[in-house]
Amino acid sequence: MILRAETLGLNGRVGPNSRINLGIIGYGKQIGALVGVVGNPYVQPTYVCDLKPDQLARGKQELAARHYSDVVATPDYEDVVNDLSLDAVVIATPDHWHAAIAIAAMRRGHDVYVEKPMTLTIQEGQAMVEAEERYGSIVQVGSMQRSDSAFRKAAEIVRNGWIGQIKEVYVGLGSFPPPVLGPEEAIPEGFNYDKWLGQTPYEPYTSERVKGEYGGGWRRFWEYGSRKNGDWGAHHYDIVQWALGRDHTGPVKFTPKGFKGEKYASYEYADGVKVVRDHPDRSGHMIRFIGTDGEVFVARGGMLKSTPAGLASRPLSPSDTHLYTSSNHLENWVDPIRSRKAPICPASVGHRTGTICQLSAIAERLERRLQWDPASEQIVGDDEARRWQCRPRRAGYELTT
Repeated sequence: MILRAETLGLNGRVGPNSRINLGIIGYGKQIGALVGVVGNPYVQPTYVCDLKPDQLARGKQELAARHYSDVVATPDYEDVVNDLSLDAVVIATPDHWHAAIAIAAMRRGHDVYVEKPMTLTIQEGQAMVEAEERYGSIVQVGSMQRSDSAFRKAAEIVRNGWIGQIKEVYVGLGSFPPPVLGPEEAIPEGFNYDKWLGQTPYEPYTSERVKGEYGGGWRRFWEYGSRKNGDWGAHHYDIVQWALGRDHTGPVKFTPKGFKGEKYASYEYADGVKVVRDHPDRSGHMIRFIGTDGEVFVARGGMLKSTPAGLASRPLSPSDTHLYTSSNHLENWVDPIRSRKAPICPASVGHRTGTICQLSAIAERLERRLQWDPASEQIVGDDEARRWQCRPRRAGYELTT
């Protein structure tokens, strides 16, 4: 028999020795990086959810293979979040569904792991932060490079001034091909396409529109995300924020590629630090920090080098800034569920990074420079651009906080 924490007198929260009843919402491509959480001895998967029948069946089968044959499979996330025996959910849907599901889960007392970028819009991000504070949920945003030792050390090198004052940062995001607007296709049997579209405008069904591919599919369409700004941008811009110590704030100016002859898209902070997208001079790395006294290059796979050499192996002194240490992003969610301590990337942090992704996308779409006030969280002096801080939602898919 599996009992919810509140049954054990824990005020509705998981205790240090309790099992965490988990629902997995979204069982597409990204789940391969997430499903390992069910191997944690404190985790008990109870639901798997996906609108696509083939992915739902695969989730049920794969969890059964891990000896969880009693997991309930459902296409409707409401079945999951409305079950008060649940403790937590992993959300790995397309971006446009993140906020609605996460907030619904928090309203019912559940803790949340949500893939990056945390939300589709700036307004949704603000609502997520409000819900995190109101309901006391443990929220971990899937910016998992914060749990990578190479990225952490790069951020500590920058934060401690070992390469002097930062002047510029180069990040590599790459690009998607343009969206493919092919002829309408028949909606597969059993697939609730209208619900998959959710808040976004109704568009005729094509398999490409709903495909969960890293190199295309729904990620190519502005309706469901911010294209590469919200894809790799949600990872690399997050590390820039962390390294610069700006998790509580953000840039003030966003410039799209091509604006007044600009060769690269960029954004700038109030102190003049400029972050340049897709500048090729990164020595094969994902991020390059350029300071007055040196440089740091970092990428996945433990790639970390510096000028002057040796900074990567230089130990931090007791008086240096030591950043939050996490070696496993999912475990850094499970452990805080039990301890009720903050994880490495809560909603308040994910929102600030997500805002950079979304503002970069708005500038790109409108093909003009934007001014941003990070204190009031408002686009300044551009009413048309400001309207993109939120998006119209279809009837029946309103955001309830």
